[in-house]
Amino acid sequence: MTPLDAKRPLQLNHQGQLQHFLSLDGLPRELLTEILDTADSFLEVGARAVKKVPLLRGKTVCNVFFENSTRTRTTFELAAQRLSADVITLNVSTSSTSKGETLFDTLRNLEAMAADMFVVRHADSGAAHFIAEHVCPQVAIINGGDGRHAHPTQGMLDMLTIRRHKGDFKNLSVAIVGDILHSRVARSNMIALKALGCPDIRVIGPKTLLPIGVEQYGVKVYTDLNEGLKDVDVVIMLRLQRERMSGGLLPSEGEFYRLFGLTTARLAGAKPDAIVMHPGPINRGVEIESAVADGAHSVILNQVTYGIAIRMAVLSMAMSGQTAQRQFEQENAQ
Repeated sequence: MTPLDAKRPLQLNHQGQLQHFLSLDGLPRELLTEILDTADSFLEVGARAVKKVPLLRGKTVCNVFFENSTRTRTTFELAAQRLSADVITLNVSTSSTSKGETLFDTLRNLEAMAADMFVVRHADSGAAHFIAEHVCPQVAIINGGDGRHAHPTQGMLDMLTIRRHKGDFKNLSVAIVGDILHSRVARSNMIALKALGCPDIRVIGPKTLLPIGVEQYGVKVYTDLNEGLKDVDVVIMLRLQRERMSGGLLPSEGEFYRLFGLTTARLAGAKPDAIVMHPGPINRGVEIESAVADGAHSVILNQVTYGIAIRMAVLSMAMSGQTAQRQFEQENAQ
């Protein structure tokens, strides 16, 4: 490894192109914008009679899900198929690791399948980074969500949703509401919004569900929903993640809904043309009223559509970055 390579971020090749996609932290605005622009170009593929482009023909994408997620898994499968890749999906949570196999052992067995790319979802923060550090050089790693740490493709599909409905980020007020403490989506969104130049990022939730030091992300913190929603352009509701909680962080789901649930009356405090988003799955009557989730302000189903395009963009860009890096290394080895 050259000194230049030693300083190069794990996610990027020598030219600054994407070769893994592990988190949004540290990625420049130009690269995030390139992901959004590439995804925009893929949106029309979904409207074709034959929903395929040949960019990953002959490549194998292996979805490795140590943690269940129907929506994320399905959209990654569709994205890879639309790029003409061969797709394998492994629900590892129900197989090898339940029999005592370590993450490192699982990685070596997956490498033996000669896949070109792994999409990894894991309950432990940092799992995707660990795999990217130890995988053989020609394999790209895409983080499909790791613990409380990051969900970068969800963050980018949320940015695409905002951009397509609101245009530029430079004049927007965006509120992220709910279980900030346990949400990898919230972290990815805060990082992406700041990088893309959003001037007013708000996080709203009870004190027990706000991380210590969340202000470091350049956000304003509110513990009153009505105050936090005043005149915002975008409302991103988060799922209440009971499975990641320990102890009495909340008195009850009913009390949470009473204070922080998004109702039609509370949404009236936002701008008249505000959009409402949610990464799913939705807990109706816990985070959000059905009339809002299904109403005119909701773009929740649009997020799913945009998610396929974003994942197509990330898969194709990472594979292109890996190819460029291999060519560079081969040329410099001669």
